[in-house]
Amino acid sequence: MPPTDFQVFREQERSNWVRLRTLVALRWFAVVGQAVAIFVAIRVYGIQIEVGLAAMAITLSVAANLISSYTYPENKRLSETQATLWLIFDIVQLSLLLFLTGGLNNPFAMLILAPVTIAATVLHLKNTIFLGLTTICLVTAISRYNLPLISAEGTVLALPVLFQFGFWVALVIGVVFLALYARQVTTEMHAMGEALVATQLALTREQKLTDLGGVVAAAAHELGTPLATIKLVSSELMSELQNHPELLEDAELIREQADRCRDILQSMGRAGKDDLQMHHAPVETVVREAAEPHLSRGKTVYFDITPMEGANHTQPIIQRSPEIIHGLRNLIQNAVDFSQTEVLVELMWSDEQIDVRISDDGQGFPQSVIGRIGDPYVRRRRLLEDGARRPGYEGMGLGLFIAKTLLERSGAKLSFSNSRRHGHASWTGKATGGAIVEVSWPREIVRDTDKPAKTALGKNQPFATWP
Repeated sequence: MPPTDFQVFREQERSNWVRLRTLVALRWFAVVGQAVAIFVAIRVYGIQIEVGLAAMAITLSVAANLISSYTYPENKRLSETQATLWLIFDIVQLSLLLFLTGGLNNPFAMLILAPVTIAATVLHLKNTIFLGLTTICLVTAISRYNLPLISAEGTVLALPVLFQFGFWVALVIGVVFLALYARQVTTEMHAMGEALVATQLALTREQKLTDLGGVVAAAAHELGTPLATIKLVSSELMSELQNHPELLEDAELIREQADRCRDILQSMGRAGKDDLQMHHAPVETVVREAAEPHLSRGKTVYFDITPMEGANHTQPIIQRSPEIIHGLRNLIQNAVDFSQTEVLVELMWSDEQIDVRISDDGQGFPQSVIGRIGDPYVRRRRLLEDGARRPGYEGMGLGLFIAKTLLERSGAKLSFSNSRRHGHASWTGKATGGAIVEVSWPREIVRDTDKPAKTALGKNQPFATWP
């Protein structure tokens, strides 16, 4: 299958999102901070350090920034390899400076955590692990080998051995913890952003399909009268041309082609609907339209349409919203995919609300993820079984997320649960087993506020141009 726009979006390199200018600015801050720290240590506290070597270490960062600024444009975005090398340089430069200024006896050693945290947010996992291990190795090295800090009185400034070991452990734990924490938060943010993009793409596609159906229905409505006139005239010609066989055949051909045009338009535009009707429909029609692509997939889909006790038996007329249709369609698709033999779609309404309940006879939602259903990228599935049931699906967990997002956008509230394997779990008293998804709208939110009056529809209006 060719990749979709969303798949292309997902495959973009994370590191390509980082501008070189951002990391250059951060390095300038580091350079200024390192220079100020050394100046204060020498001039204010009289600490003896290798000033020349320390200045050379700082100069390396300055040179790297100047070369980068003159070599690359300001809007340069780093590739995965470039970002990795950039951060490795920062780690090595800072480790060298710490080696020259007391190693872990220098309180600024904690700043070595910064490059690892940045790496966890912009690099792939293998490069993040590589930078983390490099940092741990360098921290371990400078904890054992370093040039001491000497006070103005000639005293060596060093932490007790136990404190040095504790500081080393703290830095190692900090590298691991901050990298994991930063990566988890960033991954969740990216996953949510990508899932929202997929939701928008799905909604746009559904909107275009809805508009296309309206265009076809409007064409059928507009062409109905001309085709009927052609058929009537051709029938009259046929009766008058009985004595002219060569002309009679032409008249019969005209009528046949007019009938063919009528059949084509009816099959494409669902006969009996006009363009205005495409925007409003009984709630049962909307639910059945959502389920239609999955009615012939080898599973039996039952519908139970029942008003609640005391409710008007006339079905509510609601807006034929793409959010509702696509959201319900995804829920029904999920039920069909994981059912054994049948899916039950129950529709109920009262004067206050409209409820749709979708249940199947499958194994239900895994208990380990039932509290997180609707989040993107829930991958905890029975892979072998699901792969057989859902061939061609990536299993990104986006289906339920898209359905939940779109339906909540329409004003619905959703709940996910598992029915009892035995007993009467459904509203009709029929034992179902498997998963249950309940969708409920306050009736005033989805009611048809713009329902056309029961009068002549008049001329169809042109549709807005698609984006």
